[in-house]
Amino acid sequence: MQPTSDFSAAGLARALLRRRRQGALATLMVADGAPYCSLVNLASHPDGSPILLISRLAVHTQNLLADPRVSLMLDERGEGDPLEGARIMLAGTAVEAMGDDIALLRRRYLNAHPSAEQFIDFKDFSLFLIVPSGAHLVAGFGRIVDLEPDQFLTNLGDAESLLAAEQSAVDHMNADHLGTMNLYATKLLGAETAEWRCAGIDPDGLDLQAGARTLRLDFPQRIVDPAALRDVLKRMADQTRNAALS
Repeated sequence: MQPTSDFSAAGLARALLRRRRQGALATLMVADGAPYCSLVNLASHPDGSPILLISRLAVHTQNLLADPRVSLMLDERGEGDPLEGARIMLAGTAVEAMGDDIALLRRRYLNAHPSAEQFIDFKDFSLFLIVPSGAHLVAGFGRIVDLEPDQFLTNLGDAESLLAAEQSAVDHMNADHLGTMNLYATKLLGAETAEWRCAGIDPDGLDLQAGARTLRLDFPQRIVDPAALRDVLKRMADQTRNAALS
Protein backbone atom coordinates (compact mmCIF):
# COMPACT_ATOMS: atom_id res chain seq x y z
CA MET A 1 0.00 0.00 0.00
CA GLN A 2 1.15 3.54 -0.73
CA PRO A 3 0.65 6.62 1.44
CA THR A 4 -1.96 9.21 0.58
CA SER A 5 -0.69 12.65 -0.40
CA ASP A 6 -1.74 14.51 2.76
CA PHE A 7 0.67 13.14 5.32
CA SER A 8 4.40 12.75 5.84
CA ALA A 9 5.47 9.20 6.60
CA ALA A 10 9.00 10.34 7.44
CA GLY A 11 7.69 13.10 9.71
CA LEU A 12 5.42 10.72 11.60
CA ALA A 13 8.25 8.20 12.03
CA ARG A 14 10.54 10.95 13.35
CA ALA A 15 7.86 12.10 15.79
CA LEU A 16 7.38 8.59 17.20
CA LEU A 17 11.14 8.15 17.65
CA ARG A 18 11.45 11.48 19.46
CA ARG A 19 8.37 11.28 21.66
CA ARG A 20 8.06 7.69 22.78
CA ARG A 21 9.73 6.81 26.08
CA GLN A 22 8.81 3.10 26.09
CA GLY A 23 8.76 0.43 23.42
CA ALA A 24 8.55 -3.31 22.77
CA LEU A 25 12.03 -4.69 22.10
CA ALA A 26 12.35 -7.97 20.17
CA THR A 27 15.56 -10.00 20.43
CA LEU A 28 16.58 -13.56 19.57
CA MET A 29 16.99 -16.13 22.34
CA VAL A 30 20.56 -17.31 22.84
CA ALA A 31 19.69 -21.00 23.09
CA ASP A 32 17.59 -21.52 19.97
CA GLY A 33 17.02 -18.20 18.19
CA ALA A 34 13.37 -18.05 19.20
CA PRO A 35 11.85 -14.55 19.27
CA TYR A 36 11.69 -12.82 22.65
CA CYS A 37 9.85 -9.56 23.34
CA SER A 38 10.18 -7.24 26.33
CA LEU A 39 9.16 -3.76 27.43
CA VAL A 40 12.00 -1.22 27.64
CA ASN A 41 12.43 2.46 28.45
CA LEU A 42 14.20 4.52 25.83
CA ALA A 43 15.47 7.94 24.89
CA SER A 44 16.67 9.32 21.56
CA HIS A 45 20.10 10.15 20.19
CA PRO A 46 20.34 13.61 18.58
CA ASP A 47 19.84 11.88 15.22
CA GLY A 48 16.71 10.12 16.50
CA SER A 49 18.15 6.63 17.00
CA PRO A 50 16.81 4.91 20.14
CA ILE A 51 18.96 4.75 23.28
CA LEU A 52 18.51 1.93 25.80
CA LEU A 53 19.77 1.58 29.37
CA ILE A 54 19.57 -2.12 30.17
CA SER A 55 20.95 -4.59 32.68
CA ARG A 56 23.16 -7.49 31.68
CA LEU A 57 21.06 -9.60 34.02
CA ALA A 58 18.05 -9.16 31.72
CA VAL A 59 17.25 -11.83 29.13
CA HIS A 60 16.99 -9.27 26.32
CA THR A 61 20.50 -7.96 27.08
CA GLN A 62 21.97 -11.46 27.07
CA ASN A 63 20.21 -12.06 23.75
CA LEU A 64 21.47 -8.95 21.98
CA LEU A 65 25.01 -9.43 23.27
CA ALA A 66 24.99 -12.79 21.47
CA ASP A 67 23.14 -11.51 18.39
CA PRO A 68 22.78 -7.71 18.12
CA ARG A 69 19.92 -7.82 15.62
CA VAL A 70 16.81 -6.31 17.19
CA SER A 71 13.49 -4.75 16.33
CA LEU A 72 11.62 -2.11 18.29
CA MET A 73 7.94 -1.21 18.10
CA LEU A 74 6.75 2.26 19.09
CA ASP A 75 3.14 3.43 18.98
CA GLU A 76 1.10 6.54 19.62
CA ARG A 77 -0.70 5.15 22.70
CA GLY A 78 -3.77 7.22 21.93
CA GLU A 79 -7.28 6.67 23.28
CA GLY A 80 -9.53 4.07 21.70
CA ASP A 81 -8.49 1.10 19.58
CA PRO A 82 -4.66 0.96 19.63
CA LEU A 83 -4.69 -0.61 16.16
CA GLU A 84 -6.13 2.62 14.79
CA GLY A 85 -3.11 4.62 15.93
CA ALA A 86 0.21 4.98 14.16
CA ARG A 87 3.08 2.66 14.99
CA ILE A 88 6.57 2.06 13.73
CA MET A 89 8.51 -1.20 13.64
CA LEU A 90 12.20 -0.30 13.64
CA ALA A 91 14.81 -2.86 12.58
CA GLY A 92 18.45 -2.41 13.50
CA THR A 93 21.52 -3.43 15.42
CA ALA A 94 22.11 -2.80 19.13
CA VAL A 95 25.58 -1.36 19.76
CA GLU A 96 26.95 -0.92 23.28
CA ALA A 97 28.20 2.61 24.00
CA MET A 98 31.96 2.90 24.28
CA GLY A 99 34.45 5.71 24.89
CA ASP A 100 33.28 9.24 24.14
CA ASP A 101 29.84 8.02 23.06
CA ILE A 102 28.92 7.10 26.64
CA ALA A 103 28.72 10.73 27.82
CA LEU A 104 26.37 11.73 24.99
CA LEU A 105 24.05 8.75 25.43
CA ARG A 106 24.11 9.14 29.21
CA ARG A 107 23.02 12.77 29.25
CA ARG A 108 20.36 12.22 26.60
CA TYR A 109 18.95 9.27 28.51
CA LEU A 110 18.95 11.06 31.86
CA ASN A 111 17.24 14.10 30.33
CA ALA A 112 14.42 11.77 29.25
CA HIS A 113 14.44 9.58 32.39
CA PRO A 114 15.77 11.61 35.37
CA SER A 115 14.91 8.82 37.82
CA ALA A 116 17.49 6.57 36.12
CA GLU A 117 20.18 8.60 37.92
CA GLN A 118 19.61 6.20 40.82
CA PHE A 119 20.91 3.14 38.96
CA ILE A 120 22.64 4.21 35.76
CA ASP A 121 26.06 3.67 37.37
CA PHE A 122 25.31 0.15 38.60
CA LYS A 123 27.95 -2.21 37.19
CA ASP A 124 25.43 -4.44 35.41
CA PHE A 125 23.80 -1.56 33.49
CA SER A 126 25.02 -0.39 30.09
CA LEU A 127 23.87 2.08 27.47
CA PHE A 128 23.10 0.78 23.99
CA LEU A 129 22.28 2.58 20.77
CA ILE A 130 20.00 0.94 18.23
CA VAL A 131 21.48 1.73 14.81
CA PRO A 132 18.48 1.52 12.45
CA SER A 133 18.57 -0.39 9.18
CA GLY A 134 15.00 0.50 8.25
CA ALA A 135 11.48 1.09 9.52
CA HIS A 136 7.96 -0.10 8.73
CA LEU A 137 5.31 2.51 9.46
CA VAL A 138 1.63 1.66 9.84
CA ALA A 139 -0.61 4.72 10.11
CA GLY A 140 -4.00 3.59 8.82
CA PHE A 141 -5.57 2.66 5.50
CA GLY A 142 -3.36 3.69 2.59
CA ARG A 143 -0.62 4.72 5.00
CA ILE A 144 1.70 1.73 5.26
CA VAL A 145 5.24 2.65 4.28
CA ASP A 146 8.74 1.19 4.44
CA LEU A 147 11.40 3.81 5.18
CA GLU A 148 15.18 3.93 4.86
CA PRO A 149 17.20 5.41 7.77
CA ASP A 150 18.10 8.57 5.86
CA GLN A 151 14.39 9.31 5.54
CA PHE A 152 13.68 9.48 9.28
CA LEU A 153 17.01 10.16 11.00
CA THR A 154 18.37 13.69 11.49
CA ASN A 155 21.56 14.59 9.65
CA LEU A 156 24.16 15.75 12.18
CA GLY A 157 27.03 16.28 9.75
CA ASP A 158 27.22 20.08 10.07
CA ALA A 159 25.85 20.49 13.60
CA GLU A 160 28.90 19.80 15.78
CA SER A 161 28.77 23.17 17.56
CA LEU A 162 25.05 22.79 18.29
CA LEU A 163 25.57 19.35 19.79
CA ALA A 164 28.47 20.60 21.90
CA ALA A 165 26.23 23.35 23.31
CA GLU A 166 23.08 21.25 23.67
CA GLN A 167 23.26 20.39 27.36
CA SER A 168 24.12 23.91 28.44
CA ALA A 169 21.18 25.18 26.37
CA VAL A 170 18.85 22.56 27.89
CA ASP A 171 20.01 23.46 31.41
CA HIS A 172 19.59 27.19 30.72
CA MET A 173 16.07 26.76 29.36
CA ASN A 174 15.03 24.67 32.36
CA ALA A 175 16.65 26.98 34.90
CA ASP A 176 15.54 30.33 33.50
CA HIS A 177 12.79 29.85 30.93
CA LEU A 178 10.24 27.32 32.18
CA GLY A 179 7.52 29.86 31.46
CA THR A 180 8.60 29.95 27.85
CA MET A 181 8.60 26.13 27.73
CA ASN A 182 4.99 26.21 28.91
CA LEU A 183 4.10 28.78 26.25
CA TYR A 184 5.69 26.64 23.53
CA ALA A 185 3.64 23.67 24.72
CA THR A 186 0.31 25.46 25.14
CA LYS A 187 0.37 28.13 22.42
CA LEU A 188 2.33 26.38 19.66
CA LEU A 189 1.41 22.75 20.29
CA GLY A 190 -2.02 23.00 21.91
CA ALA A 191 -1.09 21.11 25.07
CA GLU A 192 -2.45 21.71 28.55
CA THR A 193 -0.55 23.81 31.05
CA ALA A 194 1.96 21.69 32.97
CA GLU A 195 5.53 21.78 34.24
CA TRP A 196 6.95 21.47 30.75
CA ARG A 197 10.74 21.30 30.51
CA CYS A 198 13.24 20.90 27.72
CA ALA A 199 14.51 17.31 27.34
CA GLY A 200 16.65 17.69 24.24
CA ILE A 201 17.65 19.85 21.28
CA ASP A 202 18.77 18.79 17.82
CA PRO A 203 18.97 20.46 14.39
CA ASP A 204 15.32 19.73 13.62
CA GLY A 205 13.58 20.67 16.84
CA LEU A 206 13.04 20.72 20.58
CA ASP A 207 11.81 17.90 22.86
CA LEU A 208 9.45 18.91 25.68
CA GLN A 209 8.45 16.74 28.61
CA ALA A 210 6.14 17.00 31.61
CA GLY A 211 6.15 13.81 33.66
CA ALA A 212 5.19 10.99 31.29
CA ARG A 213 3.87 13.40 28.65
CA THR A 214 6.07 14.37 25.72
CA LEU A 215 5.87 16.86 22.87
CA ARG A 216 7.96 17.62 19.82
CA LEU A 217 8.37 21.20 18.63
CA ASP A 218 9.83 21.32 15.14
CA PHE A 219 11.97 24.31 14.21
CA PRO A 220 10.84 26.37 11.19
CA GLN A 221 14.25 25.70 9.62
CA ARG A 222 17.27 23.52 10.26
CA ILE A 223 19.51 24.82 13.11
CA VAL A 224 23.21 23.91 13.23
CA ASP A 225 24.88 26.32 15.70
CA PRO A 226 24.17 28.04 19.05
CA ALA A 227 23.65 31.49 17.52
CA ALA A 228 20.94 30.19 15.20
CA LEU A 229 19.38 28.31 18.14
CA ARG A 230 19.14 31.48 20.25
CA ASP A 231 17.56 33.31 17.33
CA VAL A 232 14.92 30.68 16.59
CA LEU A 233 14.04 30.23 20.28
CA LYS A 234 13.56 33.98 20.66
CA ARG A 235 11.40 34.19 17.55
CA MET A 236 9.23 31.30 18.72
CA ALA A 237 8.94 32.89 22.18
CA ASP A 238 7.79 36.15 20.59
CA GLN A 239 5.27 34.17 18.56
CA THR A 240 3.84 32.54 21.67
CA ARG A 241 3.57 35.84 23.53
CA ASN A 242 1.75 37.41 20.59
CA ALA A 243 -0.59 34.44 20.55
CA ALA A 244 -1.20 34.85 24.28
CA LEU A 245 -2.20 38.49 23.76
CA SER A 246 -4.53 37.84 20.85
